[in-house]
Amino acid sequence: MVRFHTRIENIVASTTFETEIPLEKIVSKYEDVEYEPEQFPGAVYRIRKPRAAALIFGSGKIVCTGARSIRDVKTVLKKVARMVKSVRVKVPKKYEVQIENIVASAKFDARLNLDKIAYGFESAEYEPEQFPGLVYRMTTPKVAFLLFTSGKIICTGVSNVKDVKRSIEKLSNELERISAFVKE
Repeated sequence: MVRFHTRIENIVASTTFETEIPLEKIVSKYEDVEYEPEQFPGAVYRIRKPRAAALIFGSGKIVCTGARSIRDVKTVLKKVARMVKSVRVKVPKKYEVQIENIVASAKFDARLNLDKIAYGFESAEYEPEQFPGLVYRMTTPKVAFLLFTSGKIICTGVSNVKDVKRSIEKLSNELERISAFVKE
């Protein structure tokens, strides 16, 4: 079996505080929050540690993007909750966090024969004149892959960390089955 190393690149998660958030008050109190309602309906809070961003909407919805772990997502949401509380808005003690999407990358220790994959996988799309990667959509778990001849892959559409590794292992087995790995 071909080995691979996986890395989480981005987690997008959301929650709602189920209360109106006065974005103008937050922007006037915090320098690192941007709010330009003519261009985007939410405030953008860029966080250095952990490196991520929170989109804060007046409706109470919060979207965290750029986090690389579930722990980072929770840290970002706690920071936003403290920020919202500081402008005298009641934030629920518990709020449900919904993972919307996880993007991960992986590198197989072998090159990939994309032509063989394009013919071997029914739901593969490969047009090398347009784009150097092959797009493959897996149904279980529901995930999309970008595969490159170098052996690098991008995995997106997964909503939990366990499914990242599981889907890449399944992909690896399918690639092995059609002899798509080119050993160097």
